[in-house]
Amino acid sequence: MSTLPDTFIAPPCHSQIEILWQDAHLLLINKPSGLLSLSGKNAQNLDSVHHRLVQQFPGCTLVHRLDFGTSGLMVVALNKAINAALCQQFSQRTVAKGYSALLCGHLKEDEGVIEAAIAKDPALFPLMSICAIHGKPARSRYRVMARFHQEQEDGTRLALTRVALTPETGRTHQLRIHCQLLGHPILGCDLYGGRLLPGTEQAPRLMLHAGELDFIHPVTGAAINARHACPF
Repeated sequence: MSTLPDTFIAPPCHSQIEILWQDAHLLLINKPSGLLSLSGKNAQNLDSVHHRLVQQFPGCTLVHRLDFGTSGLMVVALNKAINAALCQQFSQRTVAKGYSALLCGHLKEDEGVIEAAIAKDPALFPLMSICAIHGKPARSRYRVMARFHQEQEDGTRLALTRVALTPETGRTHQLRIHCQLLGHPILGCDLYGGRLLPGTEQAPRLMLHAGELDFIHPVTGAAINARHACPF
């Protein structure tokens, strides 16, 4: 989840929301990168996942959010009762989420756990901070999928690592700040050090995609195991 300052003006997002599956109770969608989950307090940030969907599905509500730059799977409740039931699953941590990301540099370890409490600091807004005293517990797992080099226009080679990320808690900016703590920020991250060095190609987006979402359908009791291929 992300909170952007009132001064942030989101550029127009021309990408469409993909409705991957729906029934009378909920939607599964693929959110494009560059689209807010909820409309911002700034009137210029009206466009969002919720603003678009409520035109077609009056009364729909977001159960969870993805950062502005993150793409991928979201579940949307079509009424208040479904929203409450799904929110309970998220709060009880029975929902499993999986992400794909490109990290700057080559990680030394093939897999690992990042455990570091995350706190909101008004002085750093909208940045979050690692704080063992005031922060809320946060835990993420990572697994290396591939290490490679990307050729740049100037002939240099950029070291990158493709990872699978599993957040075991759901703190704001958790994966982004935990990857920064590893020393390998997510490529394209403007808040936590993933922007490329001067002279290299600018990443076209935040290289973070929510590709796995597992939960229980609140009405049918069926296990929903949603998957969406990583676009980068």
